[in-house]
Amino acid sequence: MSEHQSHDTDCSQVIHQIFTFIDNEMPQADCAVIQQHLDECGPCLAKYDLERTVKSLVQRSCSEQAPNELRDKVLLRIREVQISIDARIEGS
Repeated sequence: MSEHQSHDTDCSQVIHQIFTFIDNEMPQADCAVIQQHLDECGPCLAKYDLERTVKSLVQRSCSEQAPNELRDKVLLRIREVQISIDARIEGS
């Protein structure tokens, strides 16, 4: 995995598609191209590992639900803002 090795796929293209690759949202043939590039390119592999780790941490952090009291307050505030906007529109 040389950092100065030339690749069939440009690093910027790989980085641009890295989230689609992580989320398994690309065709299998494209996945194979990205995987081959990652196998050959240390800097892109490091970027991939970082993004995959961050995504995993965010998923774990978002698994907790807000307390019901907080949820109710937020929903109430949203309704108040919607009513205020509707009143302004009707008053125009």
